[in-house]
Amino acid sequence: MGGLAFNQMTGAFQGPDGRWYVLEQAGRILTFREGDASASVFLDIRDHVISGGELGLLGFAFSPGFAQNGIFFLDYTRSGPLRTEIASFTSNAAVANKASEIVVLEIAQPYENHNGGQLAFGPDGYLYIGMGDGGSGGDPQRNGQNRNALLGKLLRIDVSDRTRYAVPTDNPFAGGGGRGEIWAMGLRNPWRFSFDTDTGLLWLADVGQDSWEEIDLVTRGANLGWNVMEGMHCYNASSCNTAGLTSPIVEYSHQFGCSVTGGFVDRGAIAELRSVYLYADFCSGRIWGLRYQGGRVVAQAQVGTAGFSVSSFAQDRAGEVYLLQYAGAGGIYKVTR
Repeated sequence: MGGLAFNQMTGAFQGPDGRWYVLEQAGRILTFREGDASASVFLDIRDHVISGGELGLLGFAFSPGFAQNGIFFLDYTRSGPLRTEIASFTSNAAVANKASEIVVLEIAQPYENHNGGQLAFGPDGYLYIGMGDGGSGGDPQRNGQNRNALLGKLLRIDVSDRTRYAVPTDNPFAGGGGRGEIWAMGLRNPWRFSFDTDTGLLWLADVGQDSWEEIDLVTRGANLGWNVMEGMHCYNASSCNTAGLTSPIVEYSHQFGCSVTGGFVDRGAIAELRSVYLYADFCSGRIWGLRYQGGRVVAQAQVGTAGFSVSSFAQDRAGEVYLLQYAGAGGIYKVTR
């Protein structure tokens, strides 16, 4: 977008009035309108965000009533002890009120990686939160398969009261048998997920261990398999019990990259890409598209190479998709023919 550049972007989001909000990993959010020569600071919480590696300001979501109430939510890591904070803030369109912060959910982190970090409101009005397995390698604490742990899960909570959260009554374990906040389990590091603006389907890219990256379609109560499975393969075993596990719809090996970056279903003006889910690899810069119809993938292909590390994707209010450049003078690039 123009000559604007950002430092280590982790997300970009277009608000209801067209204004853009850009997350920088260290803890700043910058805002601008298309055509602006520069961006202004919307919020700076670098003084209490711990960043570097996989830590930092990782997620942002407008409340469903943002246009009226200015409420938004952040996901970031904080130290002393190391933890993930899910916090709400208030704002006007151009400036957030830092003093308005209320932490609604806090999750201890045993290691400094696999923090997940994505936030998104679903079509149902609930807040979905991607939580990694806690880190290290191979999920040593077995969080992915532990129904009593919030790590290694996709969470779903009601934050209609921004000061605290409630568990929706239709969550899989709302009545017992596991943590009520859980929507789906068996995740390693769900760095990015998104809802298709037309169908409401929940697309999630789960970063793999040593061999396989995967794309999942997530449904209520699904167990995506980690650390029994990595992609469609038994993890560190010649065989495994796959009963009750949901396989990814697509995987790729580390021959083609090392860390999947989930994107969006394109709902923009390019006919060839309309209804195509776009995703990329952070290390190789490869960009793929897949078309999902009738309950299966009917087409998949590499559609380009970014030439840079794609840290995240963005989607504007018209359904067009953008790539976010992580390193250097990071730019936001619109996907075009």
